Amino acid sequence: MNPRDFPAFVRKLPEAELPCKGVRAWLLQGEAGQVLFKEANTEVTTPEHTHGEQWGVVVDGRLELTIDGFTRLYMRGDFYSIPAGTRHRTRVFPGLKAVDHFAESDRYRPKS
Repeated sequence: MNPRDFPAFVRKLPEAELPCKGVRAWLLQGEAGQVLFKEANTEVTTPEHTHGEQWGVVVDGRLELTIDGFTRLYMRGDFYSIPAGTRHRTRVFPGLKAVDHFAESDRYRPKS
């Protein structure tokens, strides 16, 4: 097993309902927010959007974020922060593994 793969106890968490194909995420939910353990097997770009505050780290692979018009490539070990209400878009590449913490406790729902 690759040490950067999510362990079995993470994969036993509820899977999150995501709006894009090719990305899976497992959801850890609490009153103070949500944590997503996310991985991509294809390239996906999300349209520009806003939501509450988000903080994340790239565990493996690459992630391109455009935040408030500024684009940056994030790689393994890089942290990122998106302030609440800031317009941004995301481009994930195959092989991405990332952990995101959202301040909103209802940002994503578990798959039914």
